[in-house]
Amino acid sequence: MNNIKVRFAPSPTGYMHIGNTRTAVFNCLLARKLGGCFMLRIDDTDVVRSKKEYEDALRDILQWLGIVWDEEARQSARMARYDEIVSKLKAEGRVYACYETAEELEIMRKRLMAKGLPPIYDRGALNLSRADIARYEAEGRRPHYRFKLEPGVIEWDDMVRGHCRYDAANLADPVIIREDGSYLYHLPSVIDDADFGITHIIRGEDHVTNTASQVQMFAALGAPLPVFAHLPLLTGREGKLSKRLGSLGVRELRAEGVEAMAIVSFLAKLGTSEAIEPFYDWETLAQTLDLNKLGRAQPKFDEEELKTFNTRYIRQMPYEKTAGRTGVDKDFFDAVKGNLTVLADIEEWKNICHQKVKPVIEDKPLTDLAAALLPPEPWTAETFNLWLAEVRAQSGKKGKELFHPLRKALTAAENGPELKTLLPLIGRARAYARLLGQEA
Repeated sequence: MNNIKVRFAPSPTGYMHIGNTRTAVFNCLLARKLGGCFMLRIDDTDVVRSKKEYEDALRDILQWLGIVWDEEARQSARMARYDEIVSKLKAEGRVYACYETAEELEIMRKRLMAKGLPPIYDRGALNLSRADIARYEAEGRRPHYRFKLEPGVIEWDDMVRGHCRYDAANLADPVIIREDGSYLYHLPSVIDDADFGITHIIRGEDHVTNTASQVQMFAALGAPLPVFAHLPLLTGREGKLSKRLGSLGVRELRAEGVEAMAIVSFLAKLGTSEAIEPFYDWETLAQTLDLNKLGRAQPKFDEEELKTFNTRYIRQMPYEKTAGRTGVDKDFFDAVKGNLTVLADIEEWKNICHQKVKPVIEDKPLTDLAAALLPPEPWTAETFNLWLAEVRAQSGKKGKELFHPLRKALTAAENGPELKTLLPLIGRARAYARLLGQEA
């Protein structure tokens, strides 16, 4: 299936949020599962709001997540191609000029809604005479352009929503070019998908109505219709996730120590009938992709749930997947990972085990006794239990009154990995000094 081709087409008008990151994840997973091509297309036709800093940031985040693209394109470099297609569609009567102002269109919309009718453009521009057009242009009006939908039923089979059916009579002819001559999303997207041979389009369900119009645009271009999958939109505390509303972005999650593959694993299974489980590589996760398991309800994204999942992800992480980021060996990592919330927390345990610590002495007679009974090295797997049994026997203490003073003396911390695990990492010399209350 090497003819499979998907695309992720972000607009660089803000930083990536969780919603469009999820779209990128699903497109990448489909390409990897089917052995297809993944294209990054920068939809930068909005010249005013598109910023290089946003594009640089989204590229950085995609790469950090492990999303690699095989091809890339930029809409701002393809204006001549769009103009060429529009000229052809104008000649065929599928694109027409309209002279209504935004205010006039709003009044028209309100009147229709007041009558209980759908706010569909009435195609009044098609009835303008040359004199009408000349008068408008003399007033300084500049036209916007619409794509003319043909009557009939528009249908397609969606990988998530099943069979979709729209009556073109209930859809407004979409505006494709603004008064200033700039292109809106609709037609350039279709031209690109056709020209680049996109076979599958995965995007949010807020595009479903756009798809109904774009089905006719593909037909007008004589291009094959891609397979569509419209994902239910994520919701959050503020409702619909939106970069314009300042929804949580991957940049912030990354800065807080959330792992890239934890985010990918979480988003890939959120809203499906499957349990959210840690995956440590794209290939294994991609083989589990099944769009039929996506529910139709809008799943709720909860930042705290993701962070809790990230903790679980780290505590199950194989040492090999740390990729040399921790500066510790496997034994050390396996000993302390059960107490990590983010991977950077390992620095605390490196410091406790390998740097000077000022011990907290709560029961000096107990810790002095424990120091005196500390056996010489080398230690075996049984050393700790034998030592503790002797301390317990001679002190008469057990439970918290035994363990807590020893932990505070050895680590100066309230909680942590089992002392049985930590003691060999601390070493006899340092442990002996700390039990006596000496900084070591």
